[in-house]
Amino acid sequence: MTKKIAWVTGGGTGIGKAGAESLLADGWTVIISGRRADVLDGVVKELGTGGKPIESMVLDVSNLADAKKVADAILAKHGRIDLLVNSAGINLPKRNWQDVTEEGWDQIVDINLNGVMYCMRAVLPAMRAQKDGCIINVASWAGRIVSKMTGPAYTATKHAVLALTHSFNMDECVNGLRACCLSPGEVATDIMKNRPVPPSAEVMARMLQPEDLGKTIAFIAGMPAHVCINEVLISPTWNRSLIGY
Repeated sequence: MTKKIAWVTGGGTGIGKAGAESLLADGWTVIISGRRADVLDGVVKELGTGGKPIESMVLDVSNLADAKKVADAILAKHGRIDLLVNSAGINLPKRNWQDVTEEGWDQIVDINLNGVMYCMRAVLPAMRAQKDGCIINVASWAGRIVSKMTGPAYTATKHAVLALTHSFNMDECVNGLRACCLSPGEVATDIMKNRPVPPSAEVMARMLQPEDLGKTIAFIAGMPAHVCINEVLISPTWNRSLIGY
């Protein structure tokens, strides 16, 4: 195999973009997906300097047909998918029990959980045929430790992504496939702007940075095929969930 093909959802911003950058540095061919074509085009132009192999395909992960369409297009062009990074995710300002709406709940579940499942299902036949493939599902510290800060929908979906990842490994390890649930604490990304009280620049400087997660994604993806990193729980040293904020 001369090429390693990676598909990164949520690749236009934050952790997904940082993951794409680190994978490119390690020699991967990267296809990024997201809902905004203009944002994706900007990332391709920025990260593709010097002829680095990065492409973009618009995708709403909450749409099952879209997920399959993008996976099929990647396979038609490249013949394989070696890595899926499920990084697309949202939270909303109205997130706690007193103000969460049914519409808000559905939106978070559709993207954070259904979207992960849809993309996993989309790549599964090809990975089974290859007898090789890695999936990295970006969850959250709130997927391991219940947090009042993130609200019921986000917390529930990220716990579900953790369970989904372990379930995948139980069934698909016999086919040479492996999945990792990457669960970061606070990361200084745009999703912080959707908090009821957005953190200050000073606070965000002490959080994990997107490039920290990018390097972690590349590390997991670069392990030999006989190695499954089932979970990574990573946080800032100055961890506000531990010191009572």
